[in-house]
Amino acid sequence: MAAEHRLARTLSWPHLIALGVGAIVGTGILTLIGVGADKAGPAVILSFAIAGAICACAALAYAEMATMIPASGSAYTYTYVVIGELVAWVIGWSLILEYSLVVSAVAVGWSGYAAPLLQAGLGVPMSVMQGPELGGLINLPAIFIITVVAGLLIFGTRESATLNAILVLVKIVALAVFVAVALPYFNAAHMEPFAPYGFAKSVAADGAERGVMAAAAIIFFAFYGFDAIATAAEETKKPERDLPIGIVGSMIVCILIYVGVAAAAVGAIPFTGFAKSPEPLALILRELHQPKAATFLAASAVIALPTVILAFFYGQSRIFFVMARDGLLPGALAKVSARGTPVRITLFTAVIVGAIAGLFPLDEIAALANAGTLAAFVAVCACMLIMRRRAPDAPRTFRTPAAWFVGGFGILGCFYLFLSLPSKTQLYFLIWNAIGLAVYAVTAARRRV
Repeated sequence: MAAEHRLARTLSWPHLIALGVGAIVGTGILTLIGVGADKAGPAVILSFAIAGAICACAALAYAEMATMIPASGSAYTYTYVVIGELVAWVIGWSLILEYSLVVSAVAVGWSGYAAPLLQAGLGVPMSVMQGPELGGLINLPAIFIITVVAGLLIFGTRESATLNAILVLVKIVALAVFVAVALPYFNAAHMEPFAPYGFAKSVAADGAERGVMAAAAIIFFAFYGFDAIATAAEETKKPERDLPIGIVGSMIVCILIYVGVAAAAVGAIPFTGFAKSPEPLALILRELHQPKAATFLAASAVIALPTVILAFFYGQSRIFFVMARDGLLPGALAKVSARGTPVRITLFTAVIVGAIAGLFPLDEIAALANAGTLAAFVAVCACMLIMRRRAPDAPRTFRTPAAWFVGGFGILGCFYLFLSLPSKTQLYFLIWNAIGLAVYAVTAARRRV
């Protein structure tokens, strides 16, 4: 590779851990802890640990494949190269689902913290700041933030590294403030019974699907973002050492943060008090008569979460581009403006995700996003194991330690999480892929003509 096209190797494992923590910590812990507590009770603490362990296995496999196939498209590209076009299409179609729904989910999570501030400050009625599932008409704040971010993308505005670092710090400080304020109110009695709904997914008396794994399948969403570490392979000083430390280290740090926040939350008040709240951490602080800390936490979420929406909007456009380049989507969809931005894709995506965010509750959106992600993670783990058998001596800048155990555990864990998702989510995912296969058949027929 020519020197002018070679990235400087300036990153070491502390940089990668910081990068990973910044990318991972976000909507999951700020909003989904309430959803998880509703499904697992105090055992939501265990749910976070299980989801993090499974995600770490997928992350290690992702890191190895990223160094072997350093091209855009992530799991779609790896599957295309290793397995073939049809399976790659299914994975790419699943990634489109994931990226679109992540934007919707983060927007709903953002709205959960913005709505009380807008109501208190401007008198905006809650009926236009919540979807029908929560008794409102439409979630206008969620639609608003999606529109703003879409506008930024259309005009080509990108987040700077400095601004991103500041906003990451804001998120971490907000969570630290929550733990510091809530921990003195810890009451061990709130932790009993620890797992009231059992370990495996089961249907409770009210018809809801609950259990430790049912919660883990939803809050798996909280660990998105580790691919930011894997894609830094070319800029890492010693990737064979620094990548696993960065990936596993950031996962351990995030699990500790999540478990710490979950323990402080469940110990401060009974989990039933915040289980269905769209802003659970701020609600807990208000219940503890700490309104200033609650306002700080809510404001921090409102300020910092839009960067996650921006990042996933970018990610989806890259998936679209690669699939269009490969002839699997109409080339017109990937047409760029004079500013070099994919206006058509961005507008189309904004309409779809805006409608989803405006009408559907967070847990349903996150569950369906997780289904797409789990499919991609299974594919990446499978690709790593296939390449270990097909080309065992191929150069690998980074080699996953105990690859067959890590890859196997990642595949089985992702399958178990998928089976732990709500039954209707599994059905919606199958319908989505049936539509995708129909689109693929039409596209393939046109290419043959």
